[in-house]
Amino acid sequence: MIEVLVADPAWRKAEPRAASLVKAAARAALKHEGRSGDLAVLLADDERLRALNGAFRGKDAATNVLSFAAADGSSAQLGDIALAFGVCAREAAEQGKNLAAHLQHLTTHGVLHLIGYDHEDPGEAEAMEAKERAILAGLGLADPYAAP
Repeated sequence: MIEVLVADPAWRKAEPRAASLVKAAARAALKHEGRSGDLAVLLADDERLRALNGAFRGKDAATNVLSFAAADGSSAQLGDIALAFGVCAREAAEQGKNLAAHLQHLTTHGVLHLIGYDHEDPGEAEAMEAKERAILAGLGLADPYAAP
């Protein structure tokens, strides 16, 4: 099951399909990786992400997406993802993307983190980005890493 909590109404105002777009991207990422499991996604404001980023990563700044993998890898619960409206909207505008596509990209990115992928070194980053490209192409979206 994929649950989406829209805590910041700005998400619905800017993108009325936000919850369904998140679910579609999460399902696509899980299917691509041959995985299943439950996850929750919080569509919040920048302040909520700033607080979470400070509490869990020691960084006093809002960020676009955070992933929190479930502690027990054997359970059906994969973890939680949180996205910040303001940061995501600014990034989409700066990158010449629509918010819907950026939301699906960051959801896919977050799900890949939940199932164990990372981008700490160049090799990991390349592998993770290739997976993101393939998943998003399956959703009919352009390469999120291509120059605008």
